[in-house]
Amino acid sequence: MATFDHRQHLEIETPEHVVLDYEIAGLGSRALAALIDTAILAVVLLAMLLLGFWLQARLPDLPVFAGVVILYFVTLWGYFTLFEGFREGQTPGKKWLGIRVIAETGHGITFRESAIRNLIRLADFFPPPYLLGALFVAIHPKGRRLGDLVAGTVVVRDRPAEAMGQVIESSTTERAELLGPPILTDEEYRVLREFGTRAPALGDAARQRLVVQLVDRFAARVPARHEEDEEFLRSLLRDETARRRGRFATGVPAQPGVASRQGLGATPTMAARLVAQKDEHWRAFERLAARATRAGLDSLGAEELLDFAARYREVAADLARARTYRADPIVLVRLERAVAAGHNLLYRGEKRTLGRLWRFVSWDAPAAVVGAWRVVLVAFLSFAIPAAAGYVALREQPELAQEVLPAVLLDRADEGVAHKAEGRGYAEADPGDRPFVASRIITNNIQVAFTCFAGGIFLGVGSLAALAFNGLLIGAVSAHYHNVGLLDFLWTFVAGHGVLELFAIFCAGAAGFLLGMAIVRPGALSRKDALVLNGRTAISLVGFTVVLLLAAGLIEGFVSTSTAAPPAKVAVSAASALLLVAYLSLGARRRASAHRANA
Repeated sequence: MATFDHRQHLEIETPEHVVLDYEIAGLGSRALAALIDTAILAVVLLAMLLLGFWLQARLPDLPVFAGVVILYFVTLWGYFTLFEGFREGQTPGKKWLGIRVIAETGHGITFRESAIRNLIRLADFFPPPYLLGALFVAIHPKGRRLGDLVAGTVVVRDRPAEAMGQVIESSTTERAELLGPPILTDEEYRVLREFGTRAPALGDAARQRLVVQLVDRFAARVPARHEEDEEFLRSLLRDETARRRGRFATGVPAQPGVASRQGLGATPTMAARLVAQKDEHWRAFERLAARATRAGLDSLGAEELLDFAARYREVAADLARARTYRADPIVLVRLERAVAAGHNLLYRGEKRTLGRLWRFVSWDAPAAVVGAWRVVLVAFLSFAIPAAAGYVALREQPELAQEVLPAVLLDRADEGVAHKAEGRGYAEADPGDRPFVASRIITNNIQVAFTCFAGGIFLGVGSLAALAFNGLLIGAVSAHYHNVGLLDFLWTFVAGHGVLELFAIFCAGAAGFLLGMAIVRPGALSRKDALVLNGRTAISLVGFTVVLLLAAGLIEGFVSTSTAAPPAKVAVSAASALLLVAYLSLGARRRASAHRANA
């Protein structure tokens, strides 16, 4: 009876023209990995908070909790991104469940791809708890959620090389010669190997049933046995493996119980010959690949690197031969995993170094903003037009303020007259509290920017709503403060950090619009390809946004909330505007040099 494999697969052709077959990770394993990671993350965050309270109580003069807030935010948002970006696509939960994230090209994912897929996690989570993401994983042919679609990634089962040493001990040539020729047929040997490999994962009852069946089948071949049933099967597997590696392995019995003799009987299968001849070569490559995976390809010396590349090509060719010879599935899985490891190491992306990070921050991010200036302009208009409408509406109908503005802003406006008369600013903080204020502002603003970006996956509507809402609110607040004679009081506070913060909002909105545009207007590209390409540009805009919000948060926390005179805050605003122009000019130079290089 024919059997059907209902599991999803991803086939990747390497530059050596060898097809790698990955099994797609299902919803169950991904959900369980996410639960494990969430539990780990919750424990780490709780411990971080408790440690923060403990340190702050013992070091009251230091801004301990300001650092805790930043570290908490980085851990919360960076757990999945950092693990997947720097640990070969695996969080602890994914590693435990034996799955990993890879690029759809078969390469290991980069930090950029990890950041994209995990920021879009915000959209996948909607509506709670994770219903949209779960739906996409369940119905997509490759089990991809929205974050995977934008990042160009896929989650696959990480099938490590079957550890033959778990069930087969190495045997010397002398031992093989003492044992003589093989006593099992190829099919029997395959069944025994599969049992030895899969037995540890079986339940006690199922394993015992198989043990009884196999012992009944093989016991007559070894009448003088002394082991318990399961140990007998393991011993038989070890000995039969040794026989097939020895010099007498020139014939395999055609019928059960009929031992062959040298020169007599059927010729061993070509697959068996391949395994016998190449097993040590494969083991050597697996050792090199494991070392390079742990410590990086740069950990190999010059001669080792050449040897690794040569062995990779050899193993890739062996995989092609093994498929042609219809080798045992266990052998194919082992070779596929070895070739995949070598492929990911040799055809990797750029090195993840501090120099690469600096180049991204100083050149690539502003260059992306300059290149997407039209989309940034659209984001600005999406903010500015509602802001103007809100301002005009409340200037003409001041009574609307009580209905549309938050109570805290109304209260501050009521208190503003007295504060202005006393020479106090819109919002002031004690010097000792400013580090904490700055950390709270930075984390809150960056989180808002992430949300604005992720909302763009919904045809750009989420980003548009975020921009329009913030613009409308700022316009309405400005009108209300103008109505009560406090417009200068409000904008003196905003001036210091406002230039950077507002431009960052426009960039975050533009990043979201790029995602929406890829779906609505993909141009000559397919929507899939347009989404991946625009996602790469968008994440650069998000990186630019984070840099600006870090600077804006520091200014707001330490300057805007200080008792500095209004002219000083305006001067800071002017300086931040000049620095922003200089920053963008770096991006323009980067784009110009790239165009000249490609000309």
